[in-house]
Amino acid sequence: MAPWISLLPAQRHRFSAKESLATAVVWGVALGITAIFAALLGDVVWQGGRQVNWVFLTQAPQRAGLEGGIAPIVVSTGLVLMVCMGVSLPLGLGTAVFLSELSRQHPFWSRTIRLSLDILAGVPSVVFGLFGNAFFCKGLGLGFSILSGGLTLACMVLPILIRSIQVGLSGVPPEYRQASAALGLSRLGALGTLIVPAAMPGIVVGILLGIGRAIAETAALIFTSGYVDRMPASLLDSGRVLSIHIFDLAMNVPGGEAPAYATAFVLVALLVIINSLVSGWAKRFQQSKIQVL
Repeated sequence: MAPWISLLPAQRHRFSAKESLATAVVWGVALGITAIFAALLGDVVWQGGRQVNWVFLTQAPQRAGLEGGIAPIVVSTGLVLMVCMGVSLPLGLGTAVFLSELSRQHPFWSRTIRLSLDILAGVPSVVFGLFGNAFFCKGLGLGFSILSGGLTLACMVLPILIRSIQVGLSGVPPEYRQASAALGLSRLGALGTLIVPAAMPGIVVGILLGIGRAIAETAALIFTSGYVDRMPASLLDSGRVLSIHIFDLAMNVPGGEAPAYATAFVLVALLVIINSLVSGWAKRFQQSKIQVL
């Protein structure tokens, strides 16, 4: 026993050294990632923020975007995002509820949907763009339009949206379901009054991840929504979104770095505003449901 006991302090020292090294590595990686993100964000804010003014936000682009503003592009971006989330959110919520609440009753369909989601999550965005061009633009006759772009993005964000909402629904304590059954609530009533409000943080995460991917997408929209920078009159008009405008200015327009930075700043600001609004709405919705109960 004596030799084994004598090794304990040395073992504790080695474990302590390894723990300290692991902690240092984790903190180093975290600080490095934070520094990179801060540098990128600071560069966009510094280079782009000083270029943004009221004229830039309210006028149409001129001379390939070197002059004028981005008003039609902001409108097109908002419309594409509305179509995307308006289609994907009901489908995503319904599918997530099915996978979370009814998978045991329908194991075949549950496995099929999960496999399909795993495959779709790994498909490159350019493939979604080619599919959207073939199916929505040509097959359904929608052409290069905001509607085609929004529907294509809806297909892209569905895997992220469904998985996030499913995780939120699965994380609801079983006591909620037991309490709803004891109160005589139907399954639909329990979902609407107890389970969905309790899973709201997970639902919000899915919505924000979907918005984040959709609003920054470029490749898929080049094949579906088009390059036109005019103010759209309907969802069937072609429309250029902010991400495509940034790409075009940076890659195809000589001297387009300054307006590209300004557009990137508007894109980041728009994403922050949308995230804040969605988070605030979700918090109020959850609190109102809790107060009613």
